[in-house]
Amino acid sequence: MPSDKESPETKPLNNNNTNGNGGSAPSKPKIQPKYSIHRDVLTHEVVIKQTGYAARDKSIPSSLRNCWKGWNFFALFTGVIPILQWLPQYSPRRDLPGDIIAGFTVAIMNIPHGMAYGILAGVSAGNGLYMAVFPVLVYMFLGTSKHISIGTFAVASMMTAKVVDSYANVDDHHHGAGLLSNGTATALPILSLNSSQLADFPTSTSASPLSVFEATTASTIQLLNSTAIADPITKLEVATTLALTVGIVNLLMAFLRLGTLSSLLSEPLVNGFTTAAACHVVTAQLKDVLGISVPRYKGAFKIIYSVIDVIKGVPETNLVNFGFCMAVIVFMMICNEIIKPRLSKHCRFPLPAELIVVIGGTLVSKWFNLQVDYKVNPVGTIPSGLPEPILPRLDLVPKVAVDSIAIAIVTYSIIMSMGLTFAKKHGYEVRPNQELFAMGIGNMVAGCFSCIPMACSLSRSVIQDQTGGVSQIASLVSASLVVVTLMWIGPFFGSLPRCVLAGVIIVALKPMFMQAKELKKFSKQGKLEMFTWISTFLCVVIIDIDIGLLIGICISLLALYIKGLKPYSCLLGYMPEAPGIYMDLNQHRNAMQVPETRIFRYSGSLNFATSLFFRRALYEAVGLDKVPLTKITSSSSPSRGSKSSYSPVSQNGGKTINGQLETSPGAFKVLILDFSMLGHIDVAGCRMLTDLSKELKVRGARLLLASPVDRVYDTLVHSMALSEGPFEIFPTLHDCVEYANACRTA
Repeated sequence: MPSDKESPETKPLNNNNTNGNGGSAPSKPKIQPKYSIHRDVLTHEVVIKQTGYAARDKSIPSSLRNCWKGWNFFALFTGVIPILQWLPQYSPRRDLPGDIIAGFTVAIMNIPHGMAYGILAGVSAGNGLYMAVFPVLVYMFLGTSKHISIGTFAVASMMTAKVVDSYANVDDHHHGAGLLSNGTATALPILSLNSSQLADFPTSTSASPLSVFEATTASTIQLLNSTAIADPITKLEVATTLALTVGIVNLLMAFLRLGTLSSLLSEPLVNGFTTAAACHVVTAQLKDVLGISVPRYKGAFKIIYSVIDVIKGVPETNLVNFGFCMAVIVFMMICNEIIKPRLSKHCRFPLPAELIVVIGGTLVSKWFNLQVDYKVNPVGTIPSGLPEPILPRLDLVPKVAVDSIAIAIVTYSIIMSMGLTFAKKHGYEVRPNQELFAMGIGNMVAGCFSCIPMACSLSRSVIQDQTGGVSQIASLVSASLVVVTLMWIGPFFGSLPRCVLAGVIIVALKPMFMQAKELKKFSKQGKLEMFTWISTFLCVVIIDIDIGLLIGICISLLALYIKGLKPYSCLLGYMPEAPGIYMDLNQHRNAMQVPETRIFRYSGSLNFATSLFFRRALYEAVGLDKVPLTKITSSSSPSRGSKSSYSPVSQNGGKTINGQLETSPGAFKVLILDFSMLGHIDVAGCRMLTDLSKELKVRGARLLLASPVDRVYDTLVHSMALSEGPFEIFPTLHDCVEYANACRTA
């Protein structure tokens, strides 16, 4: 047993005080177990025959037969509609109280979030509230996560706003025709006429006031028609078409089984991207915080231009607007940092700070008439009731197709990351391709009901879990309460100041800014992770959201390629006290090197892309790159009758024979390749092994392969049938070493 002074780092791993179930267990058995194996050295071919191994049939007919046998139409139907799987197991007595509390809490947060993120996306606050109803109901039936809160999200709203600003050329409230009290149609807005224009109209006594009005109306309509936009595109039309297109992209990804695509978005990439996108969101809210007018820019470096304009407009700040917003931010920070943590110890229901400031801001605006007296911009009209289903403009689909791909990938990665987090916590499965299908149908339905692309909120999802939500029934409760708000309470929030929603958004983005602390963790993981985070953050902030995301994805894939292109490799030695155990010679100083034998371990894949690195790493490790082929002589290795035993190895790779250090890099007769950590090999890799075997034969050495997995062995056998090799293959590394010793001492 180790002494009390022994550090934890030096204790063996099997010296734990607890077993896998958390209970206590003795650190060691009373009798140290031992084993001794006496058998002939086996080749891999013998093992294959004795175990009755049969290679997997990879033909297309066999694959189709296996696919047909595995089909279960009832399981397929319930898999497409997951609510049929978990709803029969739902216990109203056990689960419904928690879902009601969670749904009520999420609805309270959804009202201010929906209004705020709807305006952030470039559409109305009512469109943001619709997001808490239609996509939520679709996901309840088709989604596999039980705890995420579907609806609006800051990053998705910001990316939607970019597309809306790029293609919309008419404001929603300026497009269309209004109706006079008598039903006569007139274009909006009505142009004001000056005195010189009025002088052109007839002023005779015979002309009635009605005829003068009709002439004025006709001239106004003619002027509007002459200056009208040929193809007016409203912001809502762009947003709904974008939602429809994102849904189509999601369905295509689900059909192509691209559910694992989210794994390509590494954690540093998503972390840096969302943190940088939060900077764009805050920048977009500065004009509402200060109460000034700032033009919205398009394209690269727009955040820089926006900040410059905000700085120039600081002298024109509306002090009432600014003070109101600061009061909202301070109040919400006090609630979130002080009151909520203390209240959570006594009550599971959290303090609805967002709803309090929204209702309070609306009442203050009405009582003090802030819009007229102090020029405080309100949210605007919120229509009562639910929108009618309208098919989005299909002619805009080609225009927004490219942007929809980026939005589809980002929203899917956010939903999957949150869904996997809660699934791991509560012990259920989230199916990636089914999530894509649910998002596709949800976005298409959302596009028909005046919604923007759907995502999930980090804060609302956490609250839904913390308040006891156990299923998507909580989302049904939340959607029902939002419908009640839209039917009867929605117009009440029309006078809510926009600065209040700006304060709500800024405070809600705090967790996203706190993600910057993760940079320290990424720096410890590796330089590539830290570089991915920094480059993605800077490109998104300085250039633009979509361009920065594309650059971040390219850098992340490049980092993945670099890691895969340079896999782990080393030379192995054995333990004198425990034959059959082989360790890395660079890490284990007391390991011994087998005489006249080099054991090279390679981890990763051996294919056309990595074969050159494999050859280079192998040659440097065993020293073949230092000895020209023409200088190999028989004196570089011991005689055939030599009976030398295992010998210690020094740190520089040489070995000691009769007390003298031998440093000749080419002094070996057998090269063993340990393929126990090789996951894949292709024909190019087999051809490289053939060339290596021929070169070693010229040098007076031989090549042995040890411990290939079945799929690697199948490829090696197939390549030998195509005139590659032949290869000598052994089932274990120790079999291979013993065979090499027998050949060396024969």
